Amino acid sequence: MEKSITYFEELKRENTAKTFELALQRGKELGIDTYVVASTSGWTAVEASKAFKGQKLIIVSHCYGSREADQWLLKEENLKILKEKNVPIVTAAHAFGGITRAMNQMAIQGAPTTYVIGDIVANTLRMFGQGMKVVVEIACMAADAGAVRCDTDIISIGGTGGGADTAVVLQAANSQRLFKTKVKEIICKPEKI
Repeated sequence: MEKSITYFEELKRENTAKTFELALQRGKELGIDTYVVASTSGWTAVEASKAFKGQKLIIVSHCYGSREADQWLLKEENLKILKEKNVPIVTAAHAFGGITRAMNQMAIQGAPTTYVIGDIVANTLRMFGQGMKVVVEIACMAADAGAVRCDTDIISIGGTGGGADTAVVLQAANSQRLFKTKVKEIICKPEKI
């Protein structure tokens, strides 16, 4: 069996449209109609709502307080567009982060350094690129929220820091069964990680 992977030569927001195009094409070939997309400010989510019209689209965003207490990074104007289009948004603590980040903050403040399994998993996935960590994590978050099933292939889409540049076919698992996640195909990712 032979399949192709698209590698982006540069890390740039403009990769988003091509990532969506490739993901939709592969989804149609495989009969997959569920797309899980990471979005922080909501820009990527709005673009996804245009690209995946007629498909099942789930947006996964950062939780409230991820950068500043009681603040959500999703911009109000983007939220309004997504609500008008009835696009569901999963807002949750990062499956690999949460408590791990609290432990890291303690280390920054002088407490003994602690390595937590979430960091190990995240950093291992980052060896394939930041987007690979994102696509696995958001699939778990969507499964934990009941937005996707764990016995069905989906396409999970993430990025490296502004837009989307990584797409994979995978079967999600709930975070407490993370290692049952099955990454079946890489559709696209950055060449340089």
